[in-house]
Amino acid sequence: MSGGADWLHGLPPVLDARTRVVVLGSFPGVASLQARQYYAHPRNQFWPILARLLGVPLPALPYEERLAALLAHGIGLWDVYARCVRPGSLDRAIEQAEPNDLALLRQRCPQLRAVLHNGGESARHARRTRALGVAVERLPSTSPANASWTLPRKLAAWAQALAAHGVPLAGWLPQAEEGVALDPGPNAPAAGWDPQVAVCPGEGTVAAASRGGRA
Repeated sequence: MSGGADWLHGLPPVLDARTRVVVLGSFPGVASLQARQYYAHPRNQFWPILARLLGVPLPALPYEERLAALLAHGIGLWDVYARCVRPGSLDRAIEQAEPNDLALLRQRCPQLRAVLHNGGESARHARRTRALGVAVERLPSTSPANASWTLPRKLAAWAQALAAHGVPLAGWLPQAEEGVALDPGPNAPAAGWDPQVAVCPGEGTVAAASRGGRA
């Protein structure tokens, strides 16, 4: 790290007493820091994925309403790093970082059941999250840099994890999609959903997104 580098400061946690599952990222990208919003990059698939799985048009809502919807479903947000030095937005460019005090999750979330690491950089801190005494899972990053996972595969992985920890889902991937089988859990509806269905109003379809279209 060069001596004159500027420190970047992350976002506050989105948590309340209802939170059962916390999605833990690494550190906000440039777009998120500028907007002071989690997952603000237009190509990040976090909001479209959660919109489709929860049945709520999250990208169409004002940011504060998105957060309220997540909290109402028992989902919280935070990052592993409180501040860092990083040219650009890529995790591999992080040169120095100070971690958040993850013990706060236990203090703020008495119903906490699981921590879901959004991507590999966050999952490097799994030892710290396991110390909380809850389930810990690594999920495929929703970042646009994670091109090796198609949207249907990401949807399947995220749906499986959320359903396993008590988050009621509005839909799930059909088993035929890329050979990905998914147990929808007891909260899912009676039939699978169509990959031609819109991720949310105005945001394209699951099938189009998996081919590189709008997600």
